Amino acid sequence: MENNPTRLSHVDPDGRARMVDLTDKPATARTARARAEVWFPPDAARTLGLLGPECAADLVGPKGPVFQTARLAGIMAAKRTSDLIPLCHPLPLDAVAVDLRVVGDGLVEITATCKTTHKTGVEMEALTAASVAALTVYDMCKALSHAIEIRHLCLVEKTGGKSGHARP
Repeated sequence: MENNPTRLSHVDPDGRARMVDLTDKPATARTARARAEVWFPPDAARTLGLLGPECAADLVGPKGPVFQTARLAGIMAAKRTSDLIPLCHPLPLDAVAVDLRVVGDGLVEITATCKTTHKTGVEMEALTAASVAALTVYDMCKALSHAIEIRHLCLVEKTGGKSGHARP
C-alpha cells in the first residue's frame, strides 16, 4: 500500500514516520471530547450497586473510591500523552475534565474533555484521558470480575484548528 503524504500528516514523502512541523501554524483555541464505556457483568454490577434506579453516584470498589481515582488518573494521563504516543507534541493544557456516570445497568460512561490554545489539537489527550480512566475503573474493580469490558473508545467532537468543528 502506498502512503499518501498529503493525507497522512505523520508520514514523510518517503513513507517514514515524522513529527509534524508546527513552526508556521497559528495558535488557536482548541477542544476535544472523547468517550469510553465500562461494562460490568451482572454479579459485579450488583455488588457495586450498579443495578436499578438507585445507582451509586460514586463507586467504592475493593481498592477504594473508583470514580475519584479514575478521574485523577485520566487527568494525569492527558498531561502525559506526549510521553505515551511517540509523535504527539507536548501541549500546555488549559483544562482537563473527566466525568464518570452510570448510564444503565452495569454501564459506566466516561467523558474526557481537554482544552488548549496551541498550534495543534488535543484529540489524543482526550482519548488518552478517557482510556486511562476506563483502565483505572477496570483495575479498581477487577477483583470482582475479570469479565468487565472496556467498550467504545471514540472521539466525540473537536473544535479549533484548520478543520474547525467536527463530530466524527
